[in-house]
Amino acid sequence: MLSDIEIARQATLRPIVELAQDRFGIAPQHLDPYGHYKAKLSFDYIKSLHDRPDGKLILVTAISPTPAGEGKTTTTVGLGDALNRIGKKALICLREPSLGPCFGIKGGAAGGGRAQVVPMEDINLHFTGDFHAIGVAHNLLSALADNHIHHGNALDLDVRQMAWKRVIDMNDRNLRQIVEGLGGRVNGVPREDGFDIVVASEVMAILCLVNDLGELKRQLGKVLVGYARDGGKVFARDLKAQGAMAALLKDAIRPNLVQTLENNLAFVHGGPFANIAHGCNTAIATKTALKMADYVVTEAGFGADLGAEKFIDIKCRKTGLRPDAVVLVATVRALKMHGGVSKDALQEENLAALEAGFTNLERHFRNIREQFGLPCVVAINHFVSDTEAEICLLTEKVAAIGGKAVVCRHWAEGGAGVEALAREVVNLVSAPNQFRFLYEDDLPLWEKIETIATRLYGAAGVSADSRIRRQIEALDRECRHFPICMAKTQYSFACDPELRGAPTGHTVTIREVRPAYGAEFIVVICGNIMTMPGLPKSPAAERIDIDENGQISGLF
Repeated sequence: MLSDIEIARQATLRPIVELAQDRFGIAPQHLDPYGHYKAKLSFDYIKSLHDRPDGKLILVTAISPTPAGEGKTTTTVGLGDALNRIGKKALICLREPSLGPCFGIKGGAAGGGRAQVVPMEDINLHFTGDFHAIGVAHNLLSALADNHIHHGNALDLDVRQMAWKRVIDMNDRNLRQIVEGLGGRVNGVPREDGFDIVVASEVMAILCLVNDLGELKRQLGKVLVGYARDGGKVFARDLKAQGAMAALLKDAIRPNLVQTLENNLAFVHGGPFANIAHGCNTAIATKTALKMADYVVTEAGFGADLGAEKFIDIKCRKTGLRPDAVVLVATVRALKMHGGVSKDALQEENLAALEAGFTNLERHFRNIREQFGLPCVVAINHFVSDTEAEICLLTEKVAAIGGKAVVCRHWAEGGAGVEALAREVVNLVSAPNQFRFLYEDDLPLWEKIETIATRLYGAAGVSADSRIRRQIEALDRECRHFPICMAKTQYSFACDPELRGAPTGHTVTIREVRPAYGAEFIVVICGNIMTMPGLPKSPAAERIDIDENGQISGLF
């Protein structure tokens, strides 16, 4: 069986400038190519679309992820290809992969099998340099803050209360907490610091939520750097940092165009994590795609309790976007894991475990339908180990809760294997829906957190120590209108990643709260979630190689 990278390498790619002009009439002067097969789109072209009507927006989300795999990105790509196959004008909007998981345990994020965006090696590695630019812009602010302290500290920044960490696009647990500025006066002021991964950076979140360069610069100026010794806040604008930061991002803010294996265009732009950030591609790319195509397929990271909730309660709330339908991706294998089967026993038919694990899918499905008021179809991402009895049982279980399940074979067959899902999606988006947010803007912050925990996660309540409670109360007085960005394990509705299925009665424990004044949301860090992940004992990097001809192997 061919690997993902071998399949991608066999594809016949069309030059991106030629493809964009052929499919969407984009003149070459509106594209800045990065090689032959990827390009940046100009803001002049984006502005020219202003008066066009919007197409239909389809959100692809999933059950709670497991090591068995769910295939959300693969399904997104396959569905986009299938919509084009059945004669619809469709575009795909994805996030850019982070190098951290690419070299860690998760792998890349360009799809898989016959449903990929390409060139997958470029997309999974440095791509067009967006993440580098975001990391440098972020760390420029860190350097300016420490430089300000070193040269007299006119703003009286308290080095014990710095809110702005540094970032790197790699899983590196040794950088979570560090001491810097050692070696004497010439090397700055010693203080505690730490690193987050780039995809947790507020700069990433801001870039993914703004509409243009001017708004980007304004929101960067609102970033909280730290606190003065009298308790006052010090922002990036106080350090005169926002202009230089925005200058570093002048190209990163422009959407990236690539193609699928079937030569359909796709935007791959922005990449905040969904378990520690808001998990959606850029608003600019999504809005542009909606002006260009009749159907836009996008994804939100991890399970619907994280990615879909943040897509709706953060991205849609702040940008005016409204999804028309949701695709909930599940696999028989993953549901059996939620039902208690170990990974090495997933090849065996196990109807009892599948039925037990179905509770996870059911809660996500009901949340989408009942909490957000959106029509939803279940996409069963087919694996060769799935038995007919298992597929029948899963289809019947979905029907019993008022839904429809469609078996999808895009990994093996590309768009042809998911045409039935494409037709079902076309039917779903043709009818009006009752879209709504989970909570209102003016609800107190603590009640917003409780609403997410109890109504989506099935928790009995939320707990936090007195210090955290006081911090939330203080933030509520100035930021009540901000949405909540929950940082929680992706593997469970609970804070404990080992609680699979659909646990109830658990407590969501808040460990830390970070106000993101520039992105305009409140990050609530729960349980043991880390904003700087670590590598596993056997990282994927050990299996990635390159030969003397420049051919990469081991990426997936």
